[in-house]
Amino acid sequence: MPDHCSPTFAELAHELGFSCAEMGGLVEFRSPFALENWTLPVLELTIVVGAVLALWYAIVRLHRHGDPTNLVLWFGATAYLFVIEPPLYFPAAFGIEAHVDTMFAHNVFTVDFLWGRLPLYIVAIYPLMATMAFGIVRMLGIFRRYGVLLGATCVGFVHHAFYEIFDHLGPQLRWWEWSLDNPINQPMFDSVPMGSVVVFAALWPMSLAFCVQYFVGRHVDEGKSLSGLELTWRTLVIGLLASVGTFLLPLPATVIGMSSTTVRGIVYALELAVLAVVATFVMVRQWTRLRRGTPTLPQYTDPFVQRFSTLYLIVFAALWIASIPDFFAAVDGETTNGDPTGNLWYTAACFAVAIASVLATFTVPRPHTTADTAASTTSTAAIDRAP
Repeated sequence: MPDHCSPTFAELAHELGFSCAEMGGLVEFRSPFALENWTLPVLELTIVVGAVLALWYAIVRLHRHGDPTNLVLWFGATAYLFVIEPPLYFPAAFGIEAHVDTMFAHNVFTVDFLWGRLPLYIVAIYPLMATMAFGIVRMLGIFRRYGVLLGATCVGFVHHAFYEIFDHLGPQLRWWEWSLDNPINQPMFDSVPMGSVVVFAALWPMSLAFCVQYFVGRHVDEGKSLSGLELTWRTLVIGLLASVGTFLLPLPATVIGMSSTTVRGIVYALELAVLAVVATFVMVRQWTRLRRGTPTLPQYTDPFVQRFSTLYLIVFAALWIASIPDFFAAVDGETTNGDPTGNLWYTAACFAVAIASVLATFTVPRPHTTADTAASTTSTAAIDRAP
């Protein structure tokens, strides 16, 4: 739709190898064999299948155990997506073009929405990543033991690890292109804006997890039932309030760094460091308690999260390995094709955190029963709150 082709987006689209003016309609399909390179359909398939399976498992949990938490998380993350993303794609349509220019452009995938702005896999990645991070933290019983805020902090930390594995690889493989001239994207951490590293990788999932646990999860843990109407309005509120949280949590960096991108980057890094230190302390301490077998067991088991997060790490390890030759052949942070490279060592650290988080769920004692522990959340609530 030419009317929506801002100069910045048109330029980014050209660099990615497609024309903004030729993007058609609300939805568009193309052959997976016609994409930029083979990694795009692999990424798309992995994320979309994962999101569908996460939704299916959330529905199963609701029907079998009366636990709507995963389902609310899934739809809450999706609601958040549709609050946050459209203004970023069409700032002029929302009357904010004087303040927010186009920040990035996605490459074209097999399924795209909104005139080439929104690939299907982006719709899917929000609920999938949220499900994996939230599920890992919930399996370790952190919400029960340490409360909503510290539990949400741990979700942000785990989500950050999984997301940055993806975030530092995308620009090199032409999954998307950042606008380097946009001041909102400054400072950059190699090929990734610090805002993405901190806000979208850590703070928004922290905000979402806090809202989900506060409005739904803690009530489920206490054995309370919520009607369909209650779950509907709570899910909508979660999507809206998580968006507000995404604005409030990075405010220190936004306000203090107004006059200097360097200062903004330092404050972003400090916020992330605080989150990482707190989450690491809480998760290691809880894992140690569970390994000793005193005094509680994990809240519940989530085989989908355990298995798919493992598959996710394997797939992305393969994608990173395939990109390594071009990475090491890059000069001044650009491959021979002119694509920016991410930070390999930071990604390796994120892999280590993500792998350790998944392994933690496999290495703690499990209840001596064949039933999913979610069916007995009420009976274990008092035990989990014991000192």
